[in-house]
Amino acid sequence: MKPLYALAGILFCIPYSSLSAQECVECHRKVTPGIVRDWEQSKHSKDTECYKCHGIRHKSEKDVDKVLTVTADTCANCHEKQVRQFKKSKHAFAWGTMKAMPTTHWKPMELIDGMKGCGGCHKIGLKSEEEIKRLKKAGSGFGYASCDACHTRHTFSVKEARQPEACSTCHMGFDHPQWEMWKTSKHGVRYQLKRLGKLPKDSIAPTCQTCHMPKKNHDIHTAWGFLAVRTNGLAPYPGESKEWWADRVTMLKGLGVLTPEGKPTPRLDVVAKAQVARLSAKEWDQERAKMLKVCTQCHSSHFAKSELAKGDQMIRQVDKLMAKAIKVVAGLYKDGILKKPETYAFAYPDLLTFHDAPTPIEMRLFTMHLKHRMRAFQGTFHNNPDYALWYGWNEMVQDLREIQEMARQMRKEKQ
Repeated sequence: MKPLYALAGILFCIPYSSLSAQECVECHRKVTPGIVRDWEQSKHSKDTECYKCHGIRHKSEKDVDKVLTVTADTCANCHEKQVRQFKKSKHAFAWGTMKAMPTTHWKPMELIDGMKGCGGCHKIGLKSEEEIKRLKKAGSGFGYASCDACHTRHTFSVKEARQPEACSTCHMGFDHPQWEMWKTSKHGVRYQLKRLGKLPKDSIAPTCQTCHMPKKNHDIHTAWGFLAVRTNGLAPYPGESKEWWADRVTMLKGLGVLTPEGKPTPRLDVVAKAQVARLSAKEWDQERAKMLKVCTQCHSSHFAKSELAKGDQMIRQVDKLMAKAIKVVAGLYKDGILKKPETYAFAYPDLLTFHDAPTPIEMRLFTMHLKHRMRAFQGTFHNNPDYALWYGWNEMVQDLREIQEMARQMRKEKQ
């Protein structure tokens, strides 16, 4: 139905196509001039009217609440292929993954739904209509579109989203410093030298997007996934050693995916839906094949396979350290030296409680897992020697020693 407008008491229709962006611009130039400047630099300003994204019900400062909520589906009206790819990617599951973490609801609203912490990055994930209604009712008015996490509104620049800096806000810091790793790796250094004109314009200098979004594909995954665990059902990946699989089973228990007896838990379903791990050999092989195809654009097949295999073996090494530490804490629970938190489903350390771990030894275990283990294997895959060794492996060795010593002291005091 076309909207009705009144002039001199006479009702008449104006077709949607005649609702010009100019009227919006004239008002917003006074109220939000920065938005207008960005809008005028965008491609949208040349061929897309404001109402196509924001609807037709908002006409003045008195009805701002009637502005249409923009989501990825809004963008899909024109960018169907990109949104279809995005909806299959790990980014699309980011919001749901955050909400599934066992202690998310303990944190201040500002950090989660207020999007000043976890939610500030995880907002890229898709949200249901009911979820958006709840967020808006709670006072959160923005951050639902997903696409604008990389293509910042209102320029929605493709060029911006293709720069490695577009990834840096979220892929940095405590648990996944990919930005820092890449920037100081040979890949990152060459890119910066190329940008400064110190290398020829056609020099090889891979960015985040080169490797993780080949051919502009928005379906982003990695072989190992965020947690760096893989299974083939509930069996080891073909060809793995029994020792490595045993260490991974301990890891899966610590992640709450398996019970202390090795039985699957409901959290396994969450991990599967969130796609933070590869749970079949087929899935893992598909993602590894994609990455090899990317690597061989610059390197020989032999070199690429060898380097990626080093990353796999680094995970084997860090899993060995991690499994030892988990077993130390699990032993304290078993022997009644350390009280199991009431919020834990099992008498086993829960790595996903993050900084809400209740005691120093459990806190150290959390740091070992999410900070140092991440640096060790991700530093290896990103070809950053310092992150792999000093910020990763070295810290994990120290973590294990301190956990063992703390456990020894706790047992001694209990005697």
